[in-house]
Amino acid sequence: MTQHQSFARSLMGALLGGAALALATLSLAQDRYPSRPVQIIAPVSAGSAVDIISRIYAERLSKRLGQQFLVINRQGAGGTIAAAAVAKAPADGYTLFMANSQHSVNPALYDNLPYDSLKDFAGVALLAESPSFVVVSPQLGVKSLAEFIALARQKPGSINYGSAGIGSATHMAGAYFAKRAGIQMVHIPYKVSADITADLMAGRIQANFVPPAFQLPQIRDGKLRVLATTAAEPMRSPLEVPTVASSASVASGLSGYEYATWYGFLAPARTPAPVMELLAKNIREAADDPEVRERYQTLGLSSRIRTLRDFDDYLRADMERLVPLAKESGAKVD
Repeated sequence: MTQHQSFARSLMGALLGGAALALATLSLAQDRYPSRPVQIIAPVSAGSAVDIISRIYAERLSKRLGQQFLVINRQGAGGTIAAAAVAKAPADGYTLFMANSQHSVNPALYDNLPYDSLKDFAGVALLAESPSFVVVSPQLGVKSLAEFIALARQKPGSINYGSAGIGSATHMAGAYFAKRAGIQMVHIPYKVSADITADLMAGRIQANFVPPAFQLPQIRDGKLRVLATTAAEPMRSPLEVPTVASSASVASGLSGYEYATWYGFLAPARTPAPVMELLAKNIREAADDPEVRERYQTLGLSSRIRTLRDFDDYLRADMERLVPLAKESGAKVD
């Protein structure tokens, strides 16, 4: 063997050895995931349904994986600030996005999103769905959904309903209800979710369409009145609440009506498959925890686990459904 051949063979061996070492190091790093705290970015303020669900899973994942999962609230701009932060974060599993249905709507609301709602994210796990409560101020004077619709028809534009922002799940729930019922309501977007409840109790707005968990204490105390749930089935617990479809006459246009908001974990695209699979496995198992199921029940949530590619497919189909609805409602953010 010539000196040149010997050198080439040594060089090739070194390169192969280095590649093997790099692969081993990467594998070891993934095996050790998580080796430091993980951030869960919630696009809303504390106390909202998204925030509550984030904290339920943060607690479970912290215990199961031996590292802190920290909920970071980054509200504003309809969730796009939080989504952009996650899309630009390193794809290493240490930054997760607790998304909800608004993520599906935002492409219709913003002309220049700083991210692609599908391509820049990877589905980790769909967690749950929540119908909305049709909630009114007792000062409005209606005690049933039929009375509410009749009043809205008698006085078009006299009922203001609050939401967490333009294009939010609570906005779309109200817009879809108004469309199906053939009524006109005025949409009032809020920046701070807690202000919706305060203004509703004070009578400054007359209605809202929110996940049950958001205003359950005020409903139980009689400070707010729930007229119906947008679920397909009546709610039995924690309250007895009839469906929209069963509470309104066929003539109202709400026959067969149902609407739900989804909640789920997304990660930056190209997050390593072993990390995604580990997260999905632990989230799936945490969702089967009796305590989690009990929390779901008290929050009015339905478990709906779909992981990885199945969640990607679900998100794509949801965008195909909600983007046209958002455009038809005229919702737009300047």
